[in-house]
Amino acid sequence: METVLSSAAKTVKISDKSPTVIIGERINPSGKKKMSEALKNGDMEIIRNEATAQVAAGADVLDVNVNIFGIDEAALLSQAVKTVMETVDAPLCIDSNNVDSVAAALKVYKGKALINSVTGEERSLTDVLALAKEYNAAVIGLVQDEEGIPKTVDKRLEVAHKIVDRAAKVGIPPEDIVLDCLVLAIGANSSSGLDCLETILRVRAELGVNITLAASNISFGMPERALLTGTFVATAIAAGATSVIADAAKIRPNVLAADLVAGKDQRARRYITGTKTTV
Repeated sequence: METVLSSAAKTVKISDKSPTVIIGERINPSGKKKMSEALKNGDMEIIRNEATAQVAAGADVLDVNVNIFGIDEAALLSQAVKTVMETVDAPLCIDSNNVDSVAAALKVYKGKALINSVTGEERSLTDVLALAKEYNAAVIGLVQDEEGIPKTVDKRLEVAHKIVDRAAKVGIPPEDIVLDCLVLAIGANSSSGLDCLETILRVRAELGVNITLAASNISFGMPERALLTGTFVATAIAAGATSVIADAAKIRPNVLAADLVAGKDQRARRYITGTKTTV
């Protein structure tokens, strides 16, 4: 199963046969006062700097989110996407809960984007999958529905099947669906890591589609966050995750090590080269 994303100049493939793809998460104003203020004022320099830094740190794809209260998100997201395209060659993941904003960004995007995200909710399935089909985009599927995040692995699988099945009905192939198996803070629920890993294993076995994770969620509120997140990423890759959404500068050494152990790095070339630049 191979999910192909592209910009005007670069193609990235997400696959269990390829190195794990890092989706850089830093272009997001949540919790970043400086970025929020800059975006409100139409200042795109901070976006350029983050894009450049994340690609330099090893991000293969960049997630672009500009969700700030009180702004014209459609206009700002389109401008941010244009800015990032002018700055780096990485394919983009367009991140918004507002369908109109996603549509506006897709109109200006050059290449095959990744949409973040569709859920198992009926309205989301109808609106977001229609956009993915119209613009030939791939889409991240969150395994949650109108009832929220499922409390059991069986229910997560039920939602996963629903998303893939509904996508197929509108002509979107399974290779264009990347499922997010939802990792939650382990400090709030000690079984959240295990639940996510079991979901990954079953999604790979039952659906075979590619998988991503917001990796740093696992360590929220805990000490030694880098240690906990890195350990979780390694186990998730071993279980079948094929991409991670994270700060590339913090997670890349862990991804390189996990890929080497998982047999995705012939002769350890990426690990040796990559760790030289990150240590």
